[in-house]
Amino acid sequence: MRANPTDMRVERRPKLFENVAQQLRTQILAGDYLVGERLPTETRMTELFGVSRTVVREAVAALAADSMVEVRHGAGVFVIDNPTLKISAMTSDMGNRISRAVNVLEVRMGIEIESAGLAAQRRSPSQEARIQEAFFEFEALLKQGEPTGKADFAFHREIAAATNNEFYVEILDALGDRTIPCDRSSPWYSVEVLSADYLGGLQREHLRILQAISAGDGDAARDAMRAHLVAAKDRYRQRLSGQQADYSQNHLDAASKPAF
Repeated sequence: MRANPTDMRVERRPKLFENVAQQLRTQILAGDYLVGERLPTETRMTELFGVSRTVVREAVAALAADSMVEVRHGAGVFVIDNPTLKISAMTSDMGNRISRAVNVLEVRMGIEIESAGLAAQRRSPSQEARIQEAFFEFEALLKQGEPTGKADFAFHREIAAATNNEFYVEILDALGDRTIPCDRSSPWYSVEVLSADYLGGLQREHLRILQAISAGDGDAARDAMRAHLVAAKDRYRQRLSGQQADYSQNHLDAASKPAF
């Protein structure tokens, strides 16, 4: 059966100048070119992007229309401050970070709920002792105001080890530092943005998991782990959304202040 030409959709390919403009826009937002800094000359950009002068001029015109650059005749093209575009880029990146973190937590739910139940049923005295050791290490770091991410990961990893099924451990090891997204080393993941109340809440959930495992109650351990990971997912989303809103408001406030 032949396709009806009216049903066929042809996707428009970006024009050359749009590709060049997008690459320059990405570089500016990434800080490769700072406010007040001059972009490469027209001749240099034709070499960098492999396009004609006309394409470069159209790309620069598009960036100027977005209030990202200013053309100073005889001097060149200069980056100018545009807080609104910075906020747009940041909020888009924040959305991606939230999605990745939530995806990791969903994978963990599929693994760790059952591993907690199996650990309650199969753990040896020495394995239970190592789970407790990780728990108390988290507690000590929390009281000292130190980052808790490694102790948090150790707690969950020791539970996986107590299943006596090496594949649970291998999966957590494969996730690595993504297992504890709120302790990643960035302004949005680092422990510095987390309050003592937030971390204290995590520790209380850890305690319920530990108590169920120590009691040998598989069902209670599964329930406690499920509650912990669901709450972590919800808190993580709320915290990053709040950070995003604060960032946007602060930069909007700064942009609205008159320059003297």
